[in-house]
Amino acid sequence: MDKTSYTNLAKMWELAEDRAFTRQSDDAQTVRRRAEEAGSPQGTAQQAELLGLLVRLVGATSVIALGTGSVVETLQLVDGLAGRGQLTAVDSSAQGIGLIRSLFTKLDDATQTTLRAVNAAAEVFLPRLNAGTYQFIAVCGETENYAAAFEQAPRLLGERGVIVFTDVMALQIPKSKGGVLNPADRSDKAVAMRTLLDDVQSDERFTSVFVPVGTGALIALKNS
Repeated sequence: MDKTSYTNLAKMWELAEDRAFTRQSDDAQTVRRRAEEAGSPQGTAQQAELLGLLVRLVGATSVIALGTGSVVETLQLVDGLAGRGQLTAVDSSAQGIGLIRSLFTKLDDATQTTLRAVNAAAEVFLPRLNAGTYQFIAVCGETENYAAAFEQAPRLLGERGVIVFTDVMALQIPKSKGGVLNPADRSDKAVAMRTLLDDVQSDERFTSVFVPVGTGALIALKNS
């Protein structure tokens, strides 16, 4: 692929992001602005839009969101549930869970979806959940969330359930050195994401695809 082709791909990504951003509701844009002002970087609009669509495609009624400092994505997940079921949001940081609880307070009267916010580490909380009762898991945020979620996903997800790992290029972190794209980046998240890509895509329990949406999304479908 020549330089012009790569330039066009970069322009396509920008166009997709611009279109997704303009399609977001006023509430979503307000949530994004307030979260970023509070020092919590948000994922891209196209990534959040994809998560909401996948929830609808799966027909999910029970969703887990890990790393809920990304409140824009959580808002899209709630929208994808369309007033059904339950969203369980888990974050180990006080700031992240504070943001999500503030969002849930505003959403509570606007949706019939049951909203549950849990301040706990993923590796501690996920093993406590009932097996086979979730249809969708979205993972972002702290490096530790990813391995913990993948370890528990085969148990937690029902038949044909889906888990989505966001920021698998490890670019959405302060002072990123290029993440997975830069072989010299040996930061904790970059190393963990390289391992995650290999582990998920070689696991016969899942059918998976890596897509260049946002800062990289790995989508894995649990095989029946």
